[in-house]
Amino acid sequence: MKLLSVAIPCYNSEAYMRHCIDTLLTGGDEVEILIVDDGSTKDRTPEIADEYEKNYPGICRAIHQENGGHGEAVNAGLRNAQGIYYKVVDSDDWVDENAYKEVLATLRRFVYGNQTLDMLICNFVYEKQGAKHKKVMNYHTALPKDQIFTWKDVKVFMLGQYILMHSVIYRTELLRQCNFELPKHTFYVDNIFVFQPLPYVKTMYYLDVNFYRYFIGRTDQSVNETVMIGRIDQQIRVTKLMLDYYENSRITSHKLRHYMVRYLEIMMVICSILAIKSGTDENMAKKKELWESVKKKDIFLYMRLRYGFLGQSMNLPGKGGRQVSIAGYKISQKFFGFN
Repeated sequence: MKLLSVAIPCYNSEAYMRHCIDTLLTGGDEVEILIVDDGSTKDRTPEIADEYEKNYPGICRAIHQENGGHGEAVNAGLRNAQGIYYKVVDSDDWVDENAYKEVLATLRRFVYGNQTLDMLICNFVYEKQGAKHKKVMNYHTALPKDQIFTWKDVKVFMLGQYILMHSVIYRTELLRQCNFELPKHTFYVDNIFVFQPLPYVKTMYYLDVNFYRYFIGRTDQSVNETVMIGRIDQQIRVTKLMLDYYENSRITSHKLRHYMVRYLEIMMVICSILAIKSGTDENMAKKKELWESVKKKDIFLYMRLRYGFLGQSMNLPGKGGRQVSIAGYKISQKFFGFN
């Protein structure tokens, strides 16, 4: 049994996947590195995955599958994971090796102790290409440090401060117990990764280290603004799935409910901003349909989203209203790290 399984979704990742894998190898035998080749055809990704499996037997495993998208690569990692905990690291990202040692020590303490930890949360760093100052997403204001806690102990999340995929390590069995599975061939499913399991998470621990390094700067990257506008249908699909998860979950904690509604609000805002910035009537119609679908399904949730701090700015009429809406773009930038 491994302490931690790390899945690395790889799709034509030859140019950068070695750096990602090499930083994770410093975890030693306690870590299982699942290199998921998601149907790569344009470069040597499959061969590199096999090379690492051959050179690091018992640590690296190459998983080859037909192309199913980022979500299906995460699913494949989870299906094959033998570790007590599960982490996803994208192939163009990496981890800080000193923080990594602290992460493993913390997980080890819980595995061999008498408390069950469902989710470990760490900071991540926006490694934005060309930026001199590296922005850190930390949770000092929101979470108690260096202690196990529950939702009732959570403090205040600031606007733009959310737990993202880069932040979390889940207990593997928790993900399996909540029947976690991401949709295939869909971008932005990392939001589902940090949303759907939350009602099942009972115990958390915040380790205040800058563990995950999130690279931003490739022109083809999914968080490139132009790419996001072109994939607005995918963003809307993910948002609708998250709305469904929220509606169908048994949420007993008031603080968790508040957090999940705030998360849904930022997702609605991102969809709205992308539609507004696209400048097309077609996308504005999609924006209207999204809001109307929420209103029809749950009027109380609609009121919270529509008249929340951010939601109000997304639906103001006329050209002036749209300019106010785009001012909310800065908060979305903070959330997604648009480049």
